[in-house]
Amino acid sequence: MLIQRTTDNGATSTPRYRRWLDSCAVYADRRVVTILLLGFSSGLPLALTFGTLNIWLAELGVGKTTIGLFALMGIPYTLKFLWAPLVDRMPVPYLTRGLGRRRGWAILTQLAIMATIAGLGATNPVAHLGLTALFAFMVAFWSASQDIVIDAYRVEILEERQYGAGAAMIVLGYRIGMLVSGAGALYLATYVGWFAT
Repeated sequence: MLIQRTTDNGATSTPRYRRWLDSCAVYADRRVVTILLLGFSSGLPLALTFGTLNIWLAELGVGKTTIGLFALMGIPYTLKFLWAPLVDRMPVPYLTRGLGRRRGWAILTQLAIMATIAGLGATNPVAHLGLTALFAFMVAFWSASQDIVIDAYRVEILEERQYGAGAAMIVLGYRIGMLVSGAGALYLATYVGWFAT
């Protein structure tokens, strides 16, 4: 039951808590929740290719200078503006026809990220440091490409009144993804270990 107050001029007003609940309802919208999940999948590879990978390399005895050079894996995030117009305009064969351009690219980048993360996890950095670096670079490249797709998709599926909630949810998802692939992966590694070692 909604309780309304009557003001001095005879108009009714809704209590503050009700207005607050109404403003929070936007976060339950399916499209906004989708943005949260996409933000999670976008943040997952970032901490993996920077923080977690560096700790893995250090535990394996890789030199600090070499580990420092792995910071170059962030170049795709910086230069993604160079291929963003291609991702924005170019259809993905077979996927675009059935899913649309944005979802087609999202599926492609997700599959590529999964494959390159699996490849990264299967390498032995001590024996094949170059291969490890290649896989780390490819994870960063596909992750940066996914960021392009997610940003465009977010603008397309959300209504203008949902832009603020969408921006908040993508950052929340991004941070949760970074937490899972950073602290979560390290926590798991203490009990399971690093498989490629």
